[in-house]
Amino acid sequence: MTDHGHSQQEIAARINAPPGRGVLRDVVYGGIDGSVTTFAIVAGVAGAGLSPFVIVALGLANVLADGFSMAAGNYSATKAETDNIRRIRAIEERHIRLYPDGERNEVREILLQKGLSGQVLEDATAAITASHDNWVDLMIEGEYGLGGVDPHPIKAAMATFLAFLVAGMIPLLPFLLSLPDAFVTSAWMTMGVFFAIGALKSRWSLAPWWRSGFETFVIGGAAALIAYLVGSLFHP
Repeated sequence: MTDHGHSQQEIAARINAPPGRGVLRDVVYGGIDGSVTTFAIVAGVAGAGLSPFVIVALGLANVLADGFSMAAGNYSATKAETDNIRRIRAIEERHIRLYPDGERNEVREILLQKGLSGQVLEDATAAITASHDNWVDLMIEGEYGLGGVDPHPIKAAMATFLAFLVAGMIPLLPFLLSLPDAFVTSAWMTMGVFFAIGALKSRWSLAPWWRSGFETFVIGGAAALIAYLVGSLFHP
């Protein structure tokens, strides 16, 4: 768990520049999907008994095409999220302009749910509604449950693509390097990536690193096994 300072200067700097959700979700999502889908191709083609050249060709096509597709999809989804926040902000600004008394009552109710009461509640309501931006921000958080920091579509897309690219290349390395028993080596390396992603993810959770790593290992391993079994059905 990350510690942080509690001097007045440190508190002000931290509260005035919140980091938002960051790109952790995008990196984990891209990394797991990159390694799973690429190894699924490796396992499926190997199960069908095709040549290493076919494995490399299809694997590289997957890394580039599917990685870009995932990045574009994540960009569109994140962009839709930011557009929705802007839409809601416009709605609240219009409501404040047309129904200020009703919106003040909503602010009062939000603060009441946070534990304020009596004169403190009234003073806090008056202070927040005296600032248009603070008023709108509180309504977006309290009424709609949305965060105060908008996500970044381009940053999310780039994080997804890079994570997909790095993790997706690992199952192909034994074939690119023409190693002996390339498929077995690729399987072990990919399982290691699954475990490493899960273990790294535990840095931002309360789960121990080994449990988080094992969970991701099982999920990725199951996907790889399914792909290999399906491919083996077409083995000549």
